[in-house]
Amino acid sequence: MIADLDKLIELQQTDTHLRKLKQAIESSETRRAEIEQEFEQHASSIRDIQNRRDSLHAKRAELEKQIAENKTYLERADRNLKHAQNSKEYETAMRETDALQKAIATFETQIVETMEEVETVEKEIAERSEEIATLDTNLETALKQHDAQIAADTAQFEKLSAGREKVFETLPAQLASVYNRMAQRSRDGIAVAEVVNGSCSACYMSLRPQILLEVKRGDQIITCESCTRIMYILKRDAEASA
Repeated sequence: MIADLDKLIELQQTDTHLRKLKQAIESSETRRAEIEQEFEQHASSIRDIQNRRDSLHAKRAELEKQIAENKTYLERADRNLKHAQNSKEYETAMRETDALQKAIATFETQIVETMEEVETVEKEIAERSEEIATLDTNLETALKQHDAQIAADTAQFEKLSAGREKVFETLPAQLASVYNRMAQRSRDGIAVAEVVNGSCSACYMSLRPQILLEVKRGDQIITCESCTRIMYILKRDAEASA
């Protein structure tokens, strides 16, 4: 019976590990997509900054174009002012000259403000230059590491599954049936629970002294009175509390 209990403990530890591996393998595509999304968010934020810089340069170019056009109009207004034939023509040319000078001054102020924004954006791009340069490489590395881990998990899953079947086949039919029934009924797949500090580690119910003593002896299969899981206590713990 001690040998059977040891097999059950080994089986439970293997099944718990297999359960975690299975979850990792089954969620691998989701995790891979999450990695790609994380990097895409970084890439998107970088593109937003670069687009902002390009937009500011385009704005400056348009302002310079407006200044150039208004200077051309100003030259014409100055000529009209110099060649005014009467007070009405003079006043018209003067108003046009004043308006154009104000417009040019406004555009020049906007250029200064735009270039200050460009400087701020360029500084941010410079600060993230390493991130920008290595973004694609880092994504490729992260995906390779993820794929390698899943491949390793899959190989380990297959190896443990084969070993698990060998151990399971050596259990008495009735005990194997009890184990399977408990594992399938349990949400966490736990059919064999360790006793820790006098309590079942699965349901946390404290064991009666007599039950605890029987579990410590380890010469028969003892189940928890609360959750009905098969219980065991590590030998070192049993000896320490003896």
